[in-house]
Amino acid sequence: MSVETISYEKDVKTGERFEFGKNWSRFLSVLDEDRINEAVKSLKTMLKVSDLKGRTFVDIGSGSGLFSLAAMRLGAERVHSLDYDPNSVACGKELRRRYYPDATNWIVEQGSALDANYLQSLGQYDIVYSWGVLHHTGNMWLGLQNVVDLVKDGGLLFIAIYNDQGGRSVQWRAVKKVYNSGVFGFALVVGIFVPTFFFGGLIKDVLRLRNPTIRYIEYRKSRGMSVLHDWLDWLGGLPFEVATPEKIFEFYRDRGFNLETLTTNQGRLGCNEFVFSKTRKLGK
Repeated sequence: MSVETISYEKDVKTGERFEFGKNWSRFLSVLDEDRINEAVKSLKTMLKVSDLKGRTFVDIGSGSGLFSLAAMRLGAERVHSLDYDPNSVACGKELRRRYYPDATNWIVEQGSALDANYLQSLGQYDIVYSWGVLHHTGNMWLGLQNVVDLVKDGGLLFIAIYNDQGGRSVQWRAVKKVYNSGVFGFALVVGIFVPTFFFGGLIKDVLRLRNPTIRYIEYRKSRGMSVLHDWLDWLGGLPFEVATPEKIFEFYRDRGFNLETLTTNQGRLGCNEFVFSKTRKLGK
């Protein structure tokens, strides 16, 4: 058993870490071509590319493996998927087995975004992708720093970080702690919030004379994700840190990056998305 797995299991046992990989394992049961195509489309849109031919791609916190798969579909020269959660690593390996069983240019392995020495051993990449991951490491700012040297000069960094909502973010952290506290906490949080999310959306749709199924169809088109699995991810997602868009922008500006694309959630729940280009080496 690896050091990472031992540390991961300890965090889960003490209620400090949500089992993201188990949630992603369940997501693979609903993964289909439509969801894969939506993931491909989202990469093309945010990165402003038509394909990834001749480019290398590293997926930090690969989760379900969906976006590593999307990079392969876009013709990436080489894809490296890494995740701290052993079940997420298994998801990536399963997708590689399903869709690219003979691929030698898609590596899937366990690794931590907080392990600078490990990341440095990977070399540099044209595209560094880490969507909704670094705020779950337990040391977000260290993770944000560690990915800097993975990006080639002229390369792109695509990250998504939870929006800082001030007091509401503190309240959500408390909810997540209850969720991960044990069977009772899990049942309490899911029993309260999943019906609240569902019926809250239903009421809004009825009042707007809108077909309630449309919101779920549209959600499916958002990066190919599943609303139920994302709800559980949100409710249980520990560790949990947040940042304002301005803080993320300033952090990478000071490290030689230009902001190319920004999508904010306008102060609501969820992630702000950033695509930065690396324009110079540190110290230049």
